[in-house]
Amino acid sequence: MFVDTAKIFIKAGDGGDGAVSFHREKYVARGGPDGGNGGRGGNIVFRVSHDVNTLLDFRYKKHFRAENGMPGQGDRKFGKSGADLIIPVPQGTVIRDLETGRILADMFDENEDRVLLRGGAGGKGNACFATPTRQAPRFSTPGVKCQEIQVQLELKTIADVGLVGMPNVGKSTILSVLTSARPKIANYHFTTLSPNLGVARFDEYSFVLADIPGLIEGAAEGAGLGHNFLRHIERTRMLVHVLDVSGCEGRDPLADFRAINAELSGYSEALGQLRQIVAANKMDIPGAEENFQRLKKQLEPDGVEVYPVSAATMQGFDPLLHAVVHILHELPPVQRFKEEELLTPQEQERYTISRSGEAFIVSGPLVDSILDRTNADDYESMRYFQQFLIKTGVITALREAGAKEGDAVVMGEWEFDFVN
Repeated sequence: MFVDTAKIFIKAGDGGDGAVSFHREKYVARGGPDGGNGGRGGNIVFRVSHDVNTLLDFRYKKHFRAENGMPGQGDRKFGKSGADLIIPVPQGTVIRDLETGRILADMFDENEDRVLLRGGAGGKGNACFATPTRQAPRFSTPGVKCQEIQVQLELKTIADVGLVGMPNVGKSTILSVLTSARPKIANYHFTTLSPNLGVARFDEYSFVLADIPGLIEGAAEGAGLGHNFLRHIERTRMLVHVLDVSGCEGRDPLADFRAINAELSGYSEALGQLRQIVAANKMDIPGAEENFQRLKKQLEPDGVEVYPVSAATMQGFDPLLHAVVHILHELPPVQRFKEEELLTPQEQERYTISRSGEAFIVSGPLVDSILDRTNADDYESMRYFQQFLIKTGVITALREAGAKEGDAVVMGEWEFDFVN
């Protein structure tokens, strides 16, 4: 079963919490703080694997979570870091953030590894907060907690040349003639239900050829199979448009040419602008010559070259291959999609200040982070909290927002008076 799209949930490992501990030893009355740091959480790593050709496995498993870091311990023992989770995908898989639609990774190269989510940092043990004036800190910080995100995987075939055309025009037969690929071939529509790849060679030059199934009129809107497989043409450098010039099924090859090109343009502007040549197939059938001459007359003035071929008799392919190789030499190599970095909550907008009546509300990832690591019952921890607000500019921002002495400030579930 060929599956080329999947939606999954991924989550990097949480960082382990720092420990609160004090050294205890016989005859040592005040050994001092010795709480160790927590371990870092494991990363989510996607890896290009030649052992998988579709995204079928993701139909049965939807959640992928890396190992959490272990908490710190006394005697300054650091927690063990969590193991990375490696997720194998086929070459050509594009990973999108489902919420924003941004491309996070294009698994383009062979044996490529990509760290998509980094594990949370481990929290600091109380030994890290000891100073000459704070010799017995009774607080530590928790490990950074990582959010689970949903991503969409799309397999986009990596090929130099795409074979397109209406069903049953001979695309699979041409692929079998030009390459060592052996696709399913039969005399009925939609015989091919998944893209087939093969390597064609001509004059010591080789290129990857892909047979793209299921294009019919209305494909860009989801008719037939085209909506599912148009994505596999996006990477191709050029197209070979296969037409049945015999008209044996009562079709007009010129109308088919225009209909398929309208679907390509309807799916994306880039597809409509791809360089293409025409393979006028089934020239061995009586009556094909008249349609062939009509195609040449209509298309060649627009720069579209038309080559007569017969897949059944394996004739006419040398001029076609020569033209393909010549065009490929002029075109840039297959391009990878532009990627955008996924920002963690800590890297996004750090905090915002808003008004609710007379109160000032401070919210955002920075606020959540400092509240998680503060112990309201510990004096030293609260002092650290106040100093953190000053260092990160929260106090200055509140002052610029109009906060005055005694005004209420709300942070999460905490509320306190502003001290100028």
